[in-house]
Amino acid sequence: MSDGLNSTVLVLVGSLRAASINRQLAELAVESAPLGVTLQLFDRLGELPFYNEDIDNDSAPEPVVALRDAAAAADAVLVVTPEYNGSIPGVLKNAIDWVSRPYGSGALKGTPLAVIGTSLGQYGGVWAHDETRKSFGVAGARVVDDLELALPSKVFDGRHPRENAEVAARLRDAVGKLAAEIG
Repeated sequence: MSDGLNSTVLVLVGSLRAASINRQLAELAVESAPLGVTLQLFDRLGELPFYNEDIDNDSAPEPVVALRDAAAAADAVLVVTPEYNGSIPGVLKNAIDWVSRPYGSGALKGTPLAVIGTSLGQYGGVWAHDETRKSFGVAGARVVDDLELALPSKVFDGRHPRENAEVAARLRDAVGKLAAEIG
């Protein structure tokens, strides 16, 4: 494994809401990236059409091409997601479907990937995180299973994550561990 220097980490957020705490976590991760590691937030998941093999061809929609290009260029991926109804938000599952194709050689094949986030409830979204890890693993990413950060949203008490020193430190640690997985 390398030290992750001069690396790019793609950041995907499973919530489309502008004021989402998960979006705030992603923004904090971008702000506090380790030296030599650039985190790039792909903020266009809401533009992706539902996966449809009929339109997955040489003239795939531009947002799909942009996502696949960003995924292929990334040295690692950080997914920051809530839990919706005990599972993966639809927008994130749709993105997984797009980057998984063509089957067996999708844009994230072999790329280290970690899943973190916050959600209502005492477990902070662990069901969604587990399902997201599973789906990305099937899609070809190299999931870093022992890198977990699931925060119950009540820990933020209405404040931005950067205002919670413990959360900020845990997030920096998670990003550093992901960067260390880049080989």
